[in-house]
Amino acid sequence: MTSDAAFQRILDPSGRADPYPFLGELRRNPVTRLEDGTYVVSTYREIVELLHDPRISSDRRNLASAPETPQHAPAFIGLDPPEHDRLRRLTMRHFGPPHSPGVVDGLRPMMLAVTTELIDAIAGKTRADVVDEVAYPLPIAVICRLLGVPAEDEQQFHAWADAIVETLGPGEEQRAERARERQAVAEKLERYLAGLAEARRQKPGDDMLSGFVTYEGPDGRMTPEEVVATSLLLLIAGHETTINLIANGMLTLLRDPALLERLRADPDLVITTVEELLRYEPPVQLVSSRVTLDDVVVGGVTIPAGSPVVLALAAGSRDPAHVSEPDRFDPCRRPNEHLGFGGGVHYCFGAPLARLEAQVVLGELVRRLRNPRLVADPPPYRPSAVLRGPRHLLIDYDGIAPV
Repeated sequence: MTSDAAFQRILDPSGRADPYPFLGELRRNPVTRLEDGTYVVSTYREIVELLHDPRISSDRRNLASAPETPQHAPAFIGLDPPEHDRLRRLTMRHFGPPHSPGVVDGLRPMMLAVTTELIDAIAGKTRADVVDEVAYPLPIAVICRLLGVPAEDEQQFHAWADAIVETLGPGEEQRAERARERQAVAEKLERYLAGLAEARRQKPGDDMLSGFVTYEGPDGRMTPEEVVATSLLLLIAGHETTINLIANGMLTLLRDPALLERLRADPDLVITTVEELLRYEPPVQLVSSRVTLDDVVVGGVTIPAGSPVVLALAAGSRDPAHVSEPDRFDPCRRPNEHLGFGGGVHYCFGAPLARLEAQVVLGELVRRLRNPRLVADPPPYRPSAVLRGPRHLLIDYDGIAPV
């Protein structure tokens, strides 16, 4: 199989349950040029090199054949320094150190309370869908709490976010149609967020959105367009990836009952278990938004300026040149340097939050589910090749242990 063919199999939804053989084939060549002119980088060292290379842009407006003019301001994930750095600093001020060091850890009691409530809700049954009934409700409740989205709007928001995620990904096939679908949904979500931001401007609260619209400092203040773009990014990225991390994690544990029992006996093992999940079954498989600003030589291949670049993070984290026994799940792996949260200036903004959510939810599911077992393996997967995870994860169990 050629590397180009392997990449097409990775994009094919029929192979979503196990893309790793195709990722392995892709890795035979560190850099692959696809027929449409996209370059795919799939080995750990080369991916890390590009993640830290200032000649690699995250702004698709730098493509040689520039895409259609965006109808809304790009979020900082789609910008380069210094614009990226300014917006990220303004956002981080309300989320983490040094200005808001206790925000994420302060959510732990709320996460545990919501998780307990969700698990209690399935106590009277012997079959449940881990995705619909646990993995989805917790992350969306947390990110909505952080940003100040009213609880009654959570369901509508999730429908919008889900529709946007399903249109993401590399490949030219139906790109224009996917872009139109994404734009139509994004406009609805943007209008909603603009209205919410205006309400917070009139009556600020203790949420991040209130901080976005009221703070002004050395970096100035966010424009109304930047407030909406940043909020949209955090709302989507803040729950979609964590849903997949939790679902992928539970699936991995249920496939290995001995591992599940080991975690039940040693709850502290959940910290390194989640870290290994980020390497072994990462929710973000591909980064498809990079562009070369200059001719760049990587892996012996010259990528011309203006070329689209895909970083196959999931392939890099299983690169045997980087990690021993890469296809074996080891919750005690040391060291464990992976690409689960990317790297460089675009290292995942919400990494501390995602780690904590997964630790809390997986820890409680393992502790409280009695004799859990899969109903179907593999489960049905969502079609996205970028954000990979089960659409549903049905399990049978013999009961729920008390709190």
